[in-house]
Amino acid sequence: MIYEVCIIGGGLAGSEAALWLAGQGVAVRLVEQKPLHRSPAHQQDGFAELVCSNSLKAERLDSAAGLLKAEMRLLGSSLLPVADACRVAAGGALAVDREAFSAGVGALLEAHPLITIEHRQADAIPDDGLTLVATGPLTDGPLAGAIEALAGGGTLSFYDAAAPIVTAASLDMDRVFAASRYDRGDADYLNCPFDKAGYEAFHAALLEAEIAPLHDFDRPLTVYEGCMPVEVMARRGADTLRYGPMRPVGLRDPRTGHRPWANVQLRRENAEGTLYNLVGFQTNLKFGEQQRVFGMIPGLVHAEFARYGVMHRNTFLDSPKLLVDGFALKARPDVFFAGQITGFEGYMESAACGLLAARALLARLAGSVYTPPPPKTMCGALSRYVTAENADFQPMGANMGLLPPLAQPEKNKRERYRKLAERGLAAMQDWISEEV
Repeated sequence: MIYEVCIIGGGLAGSEAALWLAGQGVAVRLVEQKPLHRSPAHQQDGFAELVCSNSLKAERLDSAAGLLKAEMRLLGSSLLPVADACRVAAGGALAVDREAFSAGVGALLEAHPLITIEHRQADAIPDDGLTLVATGPLTDGPLAGAIEALAGGGTLSFYDAAAPIVTAASLDMDRVFAASRYDRGDADYLNCPFDKAGYEAFHAALLEAEIAPLHDFDRPLTVYEGCMPVEVMARRGADTLRYGPMRPVGLRDPRTGHRPWANVQLRRENAEGTLYNLVGFQTNLKFGEQQRVFGMIPGLVHAEFARYGVMHRNTFLDSPKLLVDGFALKARPDVFFAGQITGFEGYMESAACGLLAARALLARLAGSVYTPPPPKTMCGALSRYVTAENADFQPMGANMGLLPPLAQPEKNKRERYRKLAERGLAAMQDWISEEV
């Protein structure tokens, strides 16, 4: 029996989902606004456009990006073979000729007999049938309004000012301590205490650090106090940070018995406690500068950044509140979402989300229950991240810090990553075997 699914958006997630579903015998109506309308970020008229870099990141298995791609190949990705066919030299990364990549994906979509392409701007979500919304991080206008009407007001974030996230395994626990202010409640925060000299050196480095340029479509009309970049606050005066996000009030450094001169708090980012957020450290510094300057924070000298701080135009759902495990909207279960609008951050992450949402859609059509991949897999860890409770949700890309720790700790990072990847790939193979 042939079912029909409507997919809105022909980016990486929508294209991957359309091709996988069509390959399973499902008729797909793919709605894509280009070439009739482009967002400010798009330059091409084709499908699966790579807007910024042409790199799909590392291929080696002992990396988060490599593990994700290996899992996607097991899941039946259609986009990765296209990428393989139009790759360009990039060392250990998979980089592509972006025009050839877009053309290759478009050729697959246009040639498939079960895919009907409609070039028009969607301004509403169909009232009946199953719909997958994969419109990307620049969703706006009537469609954004339609999404908010379905999910509830204030459910879309239109500007992303995110603080960095570091892995718990990379912290120097001899330099940090767990405590809450005035010993109220549980010791949920990790604290990085500065003495006066250390703070002054950190403040000076922050003032001199290089800022990343913003595209015109990324520029906010106003920078709100609640998401003020830490480097902007630093320019307001030597003590601004000490009385702001780095205030030490209510804390005692157990090593000295005194209140720190300044303090950076790290908040648990996921339920497993493998990732920590630098509280109040929204930033627009270049990534290399973040590693250099934030590495001066006590306990972070060897920090592994699971996500760097960013400030850019972004539209994404508050997915933990709105979506179930299969990326369907709680308020309207016949509407699914995929790609960066869910909080899967990155090219391959977006495509992987399209593959997972397509499987969830097929399960719904077949009357079965979709179970996401296990959290030991990168796909499963990302799925869990965007659906598990998170009071301060921000988009996330593939990183090893999302995965549960090994049963036997491994200090060597390369060896730890290799073991995590091998475990994840085996778990994905088992999950696919059980699904068949």
